[in-house]
Amino acid sequence: MKPRSLRVRFAVWTALVILSVLAVFGATVYFRMEHDLSAALDSSLRVSASQIVASLNIENGQLQLPDSLAEQPNGGSIPSGFRARILAPDGQVLRQSGEPIPQPPAALGSSTSASYSTAGEPPLRIYTALVTDSGHPVAIVQVAQPTAPVQDTLDTLLAILLVAAPLLVIAAGLGGYLLAAKALQPVDAMTQMARRISAEDLTARLDLPQTEDEVGRLAATLDSMLERLEASFRRERQFTSNASHELRTPLAAMQTIIGVTRQKRRTPPEYEQALDDLTEETNRLRGLVEALLRLARSDTEVLDRTERIDITTLLEDIVESMRPMAEGKNLQLSSMLEKDMSLFGQQDELIRLFVNLLDNAIKYTPSGTIEVRATKEDGLLRIDVEDTGIGIPAEDLQHVFERFYRVGPSRSTEGSGLGLALAQQIVEAYGGTISTESQERNGTTMTVLLPERRH
Repeated sequence: MKPRSLRVRFAVWTALVILSVLAVFGATVYFRMEHDLSAALDSSLRVSASQIVASLNIENGQLQLPDSLAEQPNGGSIPSGFRARILAPDGQVLRQSGEPIPQPPAALGSSTSASYSTAGEPPLRIYTALVTDSGHPVAIVQVAQPTAPVQDTLDTLLAILLVAAPLLVIAAGLGGYLLAAKALQPVDAMTQMARRISAEDLTARLDLPQTEDEVGRLAATLDSMLERLEASFRRERQFTSNASHELRTPLAAMQTIIGVTRQKRRTPPEYEQALDDLTEETNRLRGLVEALLRLARSDTEVLDRTERIDITTLLEDIVESMRPMAEGKNLQLSSMLEKDMSLFGQQDELIRLFVNLLDNAIKYTPSGTIEVRATKEDGLLRIDVEDTGIGIPAEDLQHVFERFYRVGPSRSTEGSGLGLALAQQIVEAYGGTISTESQERNGTTMTVLLPERRH
């Protein structure tokens, strides 16, 4: 069964990796040691045989044997279990040192090394050298050494590997478990904190120590995400509260009008006035609902913005369409528009954006002038709507683009508080920005910067 704990899985995988590495390493060391020890034994036997061959004297095809093979010709001591003999070409033993060598010489064409073992005898490594004179064999020299020391060394090495490998694997597994536990400790803290966080309380934060590793970056990212979620929920709660308040106001007014009208019989002019009042509240309610729907569509809908829009012509048409409204309040509406300004977008969106800005300027300018300016600046289209109206207090400037936000009692009687929020949403959808500069009683300037998109 697959372990559920990440710590256990990490420990098991660590142990398996270490076991695999040790298996390959141990096999490599063992076989390399076996090869090197066997090669060293063969080299020692060749040297011994060469020394015995060098001690032989051959005169006129006759072989003169040394008096004894008890000591090596160089005076060194004879290794334990070392055996040597000199044979005639027909296999007759001429001289011998140590225990007999059980292997009979085969027909030789050159010197050879071979291993030999029989029941009840220790395994031997035998080196056979052919001695010739003028191309004719005159003797055979054989030297042998037991392979037990080599095998004992290999057995000791194998025992060490078999004992050390499991200990190292266990240690690696424990180390992997502890390391995983240490590394995952912040993740456990995140899990516990996430369980305590709900939509009703998004103020909790992980607040883990800042580190540059992956876990530290994850914790910082989650904290940042929680901050954005908290701000979003806070805005949505405020939006819901404001929307319900704004919707209740015209509904309450309509209910009051109907209730008062039905209290007694009315004259036709009174019924007409009641209907006019109801129409006014209905229009207000419809405008509010349409603004909410536009905001909702803008939040979720991806609109086609492949139509090339001539911004200069668009602004000229909007200014002319709004001029009667401005003149109705004795305001002077003018424009200064740079020629050949265009971008790719959707005309209805842009009309709604600039109409909202001009409508606000006209609505909150009791007297004076309103000017619309449009220029190009470093790949951006800059549109300014400047008025000489009542202005915005400094403490309200940062809130003017919030939904349902309206500034002061002078602005509380008209509008729904959604126009600038919708304008900001449209501008941001184009990758642009909208900002406000204003001083109370000294007018307001709305500035829109839109990237000049080209296909």
